Amino acid sequence: MQRTQEDTSLDGPQRILVIGGSRYFGKLLVRRLHAAGRHVTVLNRGSARPPAGVEHLVADRDDEAALTAALGPRTFDVVMDQVCYTPVQAAVAARVFAGRTRRYVMTSTIEVYDPATAALPTVPPGTPVSETHVDSAAWHVALDLPWHDDAYVRAHYAEGKRQAEAVLARAGGFAFASVRSAHVLGGGAQEFTGRLAHYVGRVARGEEIAVHARTLPTVFIAYEELADVLVRAAGTDLTGPLNACSDGPLDVYGLTALVAAQVGREPVHRIVAAGEEASPFSFDRHYAMSNARAKALGFPVSHTADWLPAAITEAMRASAAA
Repeated sequence: MQRTQEDTSLDGPQRILVIGGSRYFGKLLVRRLHAAGRHVTVLNRGSARPPAGVEHLVADRDDEAALTAALGPRTFDVVMDQVCYTPVQAAVAARVFAGRTRRYVMTSTIEVYDPATAALPTVPPGTPVSETHVDSAAWHVALDLPWHDDAYVRAHYAEGKRQAEAVLARAGGFAFASVRSAHVLGGGAQEFTGRLAHYVGRVARGEEIAVHARTLPTVFIAYEELADVLVRAAGTDLTGPLNACSDGPLDVYGLTALVAAQVGREPVHRIVAAGEEASPFSFDRHYAMSNARAKALGFPVSHTADWLPAAITEAMRASAAA
C-alpha cells in the first residue's frame, strides 16, 4: 500500500536518533520510543544518560567535526531534534545528516507566531493561527548574526527557531517536519520552566500576580501529550510544520482561576502598564495556534480541562515537597 502524509504509522522497527532528550518531555519521548520497540540512540553532551537499552552518543552538536565523529557510519530512519535553537545549529545538522537520515523532525514552538518578535501578518484576536502564518521555506535566514552568543540566542529565541526551521526546510537532504509546540505544562518537579509553579506559589501565598489590563488567550499542551505527538510524528511521513496544542485556550485570568479553585485561595491581580513585564502567559497580543491540521491528520487532541487540573495538583505537590 502506498503511504500518504495522512498515514499514522510505519511498518517495522525504526532507527531513531534523538538529539537532546535529557530532560522534561524529551526524556519521556525517549522512553516511549524505546517502549514502542524502536532502536533509539540519544546524542547529547553527556549531561544525562538515557535509559538502559538506549544507545548513548556524546558530542557537542555545535561542533561539526565532533558530531560527525560521534555518529561514525550510523544512519537513521528519523532524526528528532529537541534542541535546535539557531540557524547555525540547523546548518550544521543539514550538512551532517544529509544522506544519514530519511526524515528530520524538529521540535519548535508557538513563539514563532509572536508578533512582538517579527513583522507578521495581523491576525484578529480570537482567530487561531495556522501553520501557513509562518512559512519556513520562505523565511529569511541570517547566519552572520551572533548566534554563538548565548545571551543573544535567549533574547531572540523565536527568531532563532524560525530561522532554524527555514534552514532545515530548504536543506533538501531529507524530508523535514517541525512540531510547533504550545506552552507546555505538567510534570510537577520535572517542569523546569517553573511557570505553573509560579502561579501555584503566588496564589497559595496571597502574592500579587502581574497581569496586563487587556489579556488575550493562548494555548497549552500537557508534557505527556507533546511527547505522544512527537512519537506519532516519528512514525508518519508528516512534512512541514504542525501545531501541537490542546483545545480550550485560556487567558491568564482563566488560568489563575483554575489554580485558585484547587489551592483554595483567591488570586490577587496587579495590573501593569502596556510594555511592562507581566507574569507568564499574560499576553497583550494574540498568537494562539490552530490545531486543525493535527486533527485532520488524525493526531489525538485533548482539551485543557482533561489534564490541567491534574497538572496543577502535581505542581502543588512538588511545591510542598521542595
